[in-house]
Amino acid sequence: MSIEQLTLHAHGEPFRAAFLPSQKVAHGPGLIVVHEWWGLNDGIQALGARLAAEGFTVLVPDLYAGRVASDAAEAGALMQAMKTERSIEILGACVAELATRTGKKVGITGFCMGGAMAFAAAASLAGLACAVPFYGIPRADYFDAAKMRCPIQAHFAQRDDWARADRAAALAEAVNARGGRMELHVYDAGHAFMREGDPSVYSPAQAKIAWGRATEFLRAELG
Repeated sequence: MSIEQLTLHAHGEPFRAAFLPSQKVAHGPGLIVVHEWWGLNDGIQALGARLAAEGFTVLVPDLYAGRVASDAAEAGALMQAMKTERSIEILGACVAELATRTGKKVGITGFCMGGAMAFAAAASLAGLACAVPFYGIPRADYFDAAKMRCPIQAHFAQRDDWARADRAAALAEAVNARGGRMELHVYDAGHAFMREGDPSVYSPAQAKIAWGRATEFLRAELG
């Protein structure tokens, strides 16, 4: 599948995003895919291609201004240096871009750091129809249960010391208690169990279950 590299703008500043048109229908609903702490690498673009094959019009923004980590230490440094406020602006620009291109609803998903950013976007941005975060806990100042603007389906792992399932359960309880809708699934796996191509973390059986749930939810919410 060909991937088009776009240059978009948020508050007048450029950023890069990989664009993958729907492979099932013309102008399928929009879906933002937020990368892990590694950056906009081949793995996250391949995952975006899988979602495009499912019928979504996919945009994968670069939150690291062109940098991609080669090891965990560099990934951690890039994540710490990332400005969340600027990243939210980028995600807002992606919502607008996909809405314009498709004329349809727009959702967001993300993995690890991207999962945390999907939560933050759901609390911060108008125009999102749903959010599907994977094993990411948002910063406290970017999570207000009363401000969750869209339905959420979250995916976490039982054996995860970074994005703990008990913390995710507390988030779900808070959202649902305040009139929102957050569905939580917890898997017999460790952190980053969806990262195909990394045998140290990938759990094929659990990833297959999560993929089916996520795509079904996205179709139901985005149409």
